[in-house]
Amino acid sequence: MDLSSIEIFLAVASDRSVTKAAKAVGRVPSNVTTRIQQLEEDLDVSLFSRDGKKMTLTREGETFLGYANRLMALALEARQAVRPLAPSGTLRVGTMESTAASRLPAALTQFNQMWPDVSLHLTMGASRDLARDVLSDALDCALIARPPKTMGEEDSSFDAELKALEMEPVFVEDLLIVLPSGHPSIKSAADLRVGSLAALEPGCTYRRIAENWARKSSALPTSELGSYHAILASVATGNTAGVMPRSVLDLMHWPMPVQTHQLGPVETLLVYRRNDRPSAFNAFHEVLSATKGRDIRLATN
Repeated sequence: MDLSSIEIFLAVASDRSVTKAAKAVGRVPSNVTTRIQQLEEDLDVSLFSRDGKKMTLTREGETFLGYANRLMALALEARQAVRPLAPSGTLRVGTMESTAASRLPAALTQFNQMWPDVSLHLTMGASRDLARDVLSDALDCALIARPPKTMGEEDSSFDAELKALEMEPVFVEDLLIVLPSGHPSIKSAADLRVGSLAALEPGCTYRRIAENWARKSSALPTSELGSYHAILASVATGNTAGVMPRSVLDLMHWPMPVQTHQLGPVETLLVYRRNDRPSAFNAFHEVLSATKGRDIRLATN
């Protein structure tokens, strides 16, 4: 009895056909038949009952099946113990700028230390653009902001795109409206005393949430800026309110005092295709899952 015989036995047990099993293990049917016969002689039992071309496990075969699966699992464990099957190749990850700045540095450092043979390509963009790139196979996965349900109803096409992907929450961000120093505290957009709202590109979910909030009480034009530093600089002029997650604001150590109004929590999702994922994806997913476990707001999700 050897591992190749066990592998052939498992293939025949699964396919119930010598011909199909031969294709699965890359052998000719006659060789598969011979190896099964040798295994039966070695064990001194009939593992299969033959009905024409159909192969059905006998009672002894059913018993041996459990041991065969355990033997193959133990063989894989032994191989990994002496020569770990480390992921390799390229992993294309999309992310929002805010997530790249505030959440990913530690995770990416850990990933690189654990799997140095993986070439990780990072692409930054707006949530909607990133989701589309995952769907079109331009990216393997992406970290995007989950739109509120009310926004999904307003934008059915984006909602449909998200439903075509696997989605898993990994972080929770507190989304803020950042106000100039000295601005009175606010309860709604009607209390704003500024002339515009500063945000990133139109595909940014944070921008869309803020615009939706502002639309309920006032009509503020949106100034599109290229970075969160530029947004804060615009806020410092005294006539603009900015939108950003608290984790980014905390990183920036802005020299001028600002006030904030909380819009609410927004989940960051890891989105990926249901099929056709590279081997390195599982390793990246594992690192992010460990980070997820540190956020009590995701502990029950």
